[in-house]
Amino acid sequence: MCGIAGFVSNEVHPTVRSHAVERMGAAMVHRGPDDAGLSELDGATLGMKRLAIFDPAHGHQPMRTADGRFTLVFNGAIYNFRELRRELEPLGHAFRTECDTEVLLAAFAQWREACLPRLRGMFAFAVWDAVERTLFAARDAFGIKPFYYARHPRGGVVFASELRALFASGEIEREIDPAAVGQFLAWFTVPAPRTMFSGVSNLPPGHCLRCDPRGRVSTSAWWHFPTDRANRATTYNEFVAGLRAHLEDSIRAHRLSDVPVGAFLSGGMDSSAVVGLMARGGAAKLKTFSLVFNEQHYSEQSSAQLVADTFGTEHHAELITGQRVAGDLPRILASFDQPTGDGINTYYASQTARQGGVTVALSGLGGDELFGGYPSFTDLPKLNRWLPRWRLLPASLQRAILAWLQARPGTRLRKLADLLGHARDLHELASLRRSVLPEPARLNLLAPEARRQAERLGPHHPRLEDLACELAGAESFQTVSAWELRTYMADVLLRDSDVFSMAHSLELRVPLVDRVLIEWLWPQRAAFKFNPRVMKQALADATRDLLPAAIRQRRKQGFTFPFPLWMRAELRPFLEETFSATSLSACPLLQAPPTQVLWTRFRDGTDNRAWSRVWTVAMLVQFCRNQRA
Repeated sequence: MCGIAGFVSNEVHPTVRSHAVERMGAAMVHRGPDDAGLSELDGATLGMKRLAIFDPAHGHQPMRTADGRFTLVFNGAIYNFRELRRELEPLGHAFRTECDTEVLLAAFAQWREACLPRLRGMFAFAVWDAVERTLFAARDAFGIKPFYYARHPRGGVVFASELRALFASGEIEREIDPAAVGQFLAWFTVPAPRTMFSGVSNLPPGHCLRCDPRGRVSTSAWWHFPTDRANRATTYNEFVAGLRAHLEDSIRAHRLSDVPVGAFLSGGMDSSAVVGLMARGGAAKLKTFSLVFNEQHYSEQSSAQLVADTFGTEHHAELITGQRVAGDLPRILASFDQPTGDGINTYYASQTARQGGVTVALSGLGGDELFGGYPSFTDLPKLNRWLPRWRLLPASLQRAILAWLQARPGTRLRKLADLLGHARDLHELASLRRSVLPEPARLNLLAPEARRQAERLGPHHPRLEDLACELAGAESFQTVSAWELRTYMADVLLRDSDVFSMAHSLELRVPLVDRVLIEWLWPQRAAFKFNPRVMKQALADATRDLLPAAIRQRRKQGFTFPFPLWMRAELRPFLEETFSATSLSACPLLQAPPTQVLWTRFRDGTDNRAWSRVWTVAMLVQFCRNQRA
């Protein structure tokens, strides 16, 4: 795990490039406190900060091939590097280390871009070709590791693992994009390839980038959801057996490390399955980590402890209070380079794991997206079946119904109004599913310039056209699953997991978001993967011999902090100051009066479900303030 950075340009003096890359590296020490390196090349400068996981004594980067042609910087982990090494050695490649970086470099030298489908792991890497004077970069299939870049005004590209590092280069202008603010209020994230900043891009998951000798940058997708159904199970029992084998295989791959490995344990099905499979796979003295609260309604302490006792783990339960979060907010706000209303749980879980003595931790993230753990898997197909009847209604009656829904209290009815008013098929329903503010409320919060951009872009998710084309002919379950994987998981869950784990120099791995597992699982029958009457039955049946019945049968409880309670108590002073007129003046892309009303209605009301909207807007305001500081 590392922070990588680079500056490719024929027009900028090498000394200027080197100083810029050094500054970017200095801004990412938390991502790689174990080692650092910089290579000045003819036309490019590459740098890195390393968190040593495989072969800690070696694996220094940037790493260069013996002939000097290719130079690599790499962030992530390649879990099948030993298998690839055995494949590459007969082809003439000699290895000096026992790390995955050297194998990745050899794989690229041997197969070029064709190496990507062979890689099992999480990665963002860049390779400079000294012969063709080109840069090639790629990001893993699901976007576990980040890659940000910007075109330089004098030609070429500057890239880094974090946005703050990109700006630390001193070569890129920092200007908030009005269109991004509108998208953030829609999705509470900025979907790739856009970022919060004008002219700065986020390489999408499963994409690669090329910068040619003239400094021209292009991107393309290297991974798509599979369509081959040749390996479909014919019976449910066959499917469950296959799922268990692939889960064990993924856990085995993700446990590889030369430093201590632990696991997050919330007590839910996904993290419990990961811990159970790790223990069954022979993990000795496994350390597990969970967060607990004094507010018992939110705490999953008993379930996490049950799993820990079942598998004999060394369990660490960290108490989190509203007072503690209030005191830590300056450090938390300083740790992310784009606003987010999520991820504070990962911040504390990562802190607890690092202090508990591990450098790598496994998480159960991904189970909801693969096995139908969200309401979208039942709600959207059902609503899609009603859309043809809705469209037969007279336009005047449709308008009356939509007006009635928009005027009703509660977010679900106003969300239904958005879906009925803007969606024509399952893809459009899915593209709107994760929008978190009703469209009229979103537009009302935006100042004129940002509102014009939002109206120009429309209410749909920017991935609509791409995903609709890629998933043509897919089953409804696959369609919803793909949308969850490609939007909420990629742009919120995985991004926040990377940011907040790396803030504590912890490598966080997600064995359920494994390309090999997902490529096997994807074409399997939807009825095998998802039973609307039994939550995550497939995962429960695949781990039936491992997990206690109380875990397999418990109702889903989303892991969240007691924010609705804390925001009216310990966090109230912070929010009062955030939504003050003085504070909002630092965020001119928002209209102050309706933004303040959002807070006061929550503060003085009883609707706890609105907490995430208020909190995430507060994070946007604080982010804007920090940019102007």
